[in-house]
Amino acid sequence: MAEPVSPTRSTLLAKRDQKRLALQGVDLLKNKRDALIGEFFALVQDSLKAREALNNAAKDAYFSLLIAKAFDTPEAVESLSGTPIDVHMEVESLYGVKVPKISAPAPDGALAFSPIGVGAKTLEAATAFRKLAEAIVAVANTENRLRKIGEEIKKTNRRVNALEQISIPEINEQIKFVTDTLDQRALEEVTTLKRIKAAILARDAEEQGIVSAHIEKGAGL
Repeated sequence: MAEPVSPTRSTLLAKRDQKRLALQGVDLLKNKRDALIGEFFALVQDSLKAREALNNAAKDAYFSLLIAKAFDTPEAVESLSGTPIDVHMEVESLYGVKVPKISAPAPDGALAFSPIGVGAKTLEAATAFRKLAEAIVAVANTENRLRKIGEEIKKTNRRVNALEQISIPEINEQIKFVTDTLDQRALEEVTTLKRIKAAILARDAEEQGIVSAHIEKGAGL
């Protein structure tokens, strides 16, 4: 049920302005939602490619690990397991939505460990796991962005539905109430004016009749 409002012309003008702004808000939100949906589906493709790259990188990395353990000692291979990878993160604004962007800086060719005493197969495994880590970061980036954009699409949909199904119908109901009330008042005013006019005419006619009677009476004398 619409909130009660004062049935005045100023209220009617205010509610019409409110409806106009609400309709503009719906259009803006729909445009934002459509743009986010387009970005979402583009990211879905990126996410699928990132997932495929991750699977391939994982296969290569673990195959290289098996080869490294076969050619070098397991102790030498496991000694490189704690090699860190740098991750860079920043926040971008996408249609007003704060979306994190995660990336792994490209390696400059320098090793994060000393190659002395490390076998060639172990170095290959270390390189393969570096690529695997970068693939994991790429998947985390795309899927995190997908999650944020998906949440914003849902939120925008809820706002559009709230405006279209609740706010705007309520405003329309209020506008109808005020318009009907003002029309009824105008009709009552017209009816009252007609009654007043009729009463004045009747009084004037009555007075005119009295005057005429007096004139006729005087003429008879």
